[in-house]
Amino acid sequence: MTVKAAGLGMHVGEQWLFRDLDLDVAAGECLVLAGDNGSGKSTVLHLLYGLRAPSEGTIEVAGREPDERTVAFRRAVAVLLDDSELFVELSPRQHLELLFSSFGLDDDPVDWLATAGLAERADVHAYYLSAGQRRRLLLLGAVARPHDVLLLDEPERALDVQGKEWLTELVDQERAEGRTVVMATHHPPLLEVADHVVRLG
Repeated sequence: MTVKAAGLGMHVGEQWLFRDLDLDVAAGECLVLAGDNGSGKSTVLHLLYGLRAPSEGTIEVAGREPDERTVAFRRAVAVLLDDSELFVELSPRQHLELLFSSFGLDDDPVDWLATAGLAERADVHAYYLSAGQRRRLLLLGAVARPHDVLLLDEPERALDVQGKEWLTELVDQERAEGRTVVMATHHPPLLEVADHVVRLG
């Protein structure tokens, strides 16, 4: 599945945040949105997920117009945005069990948690996890479910050095498995695994 946009523009207040933005990301490719804070990176991701409508232009994500209200779109597109949250009363194991049950999967949560270095925290309530551990769990929640497209907004936030290395490997693995990845980031190593870099601002 692909991500495509043509002539994309967003008007905010009395000015254009961006205009004439074209995107064409094929299956197995990664596009990085780069730029200063306030340049529109998060806004592009919100448009791609159907949380907002563009002022001009067209968008196609996973073969359809973005609309996060539809089940078919949500099942094709996994997302981690800046306001994504955990259920603090649930443990990492319970988070993944809930996720897997909703998608009819029989994966072992601990196997997934081990890939993120969270196996020893499997049964600790999310409230007691560090910010970096919470971020790893949120990332797992995005990639451990079936999806064709992955949208990430500054996924490196709160991660330590090891966490950022794991994240880079995770994105590379997504590409290798034929998924389309679009992310906003300030982390230079993620630009190195990108097939396309679009600088805003």
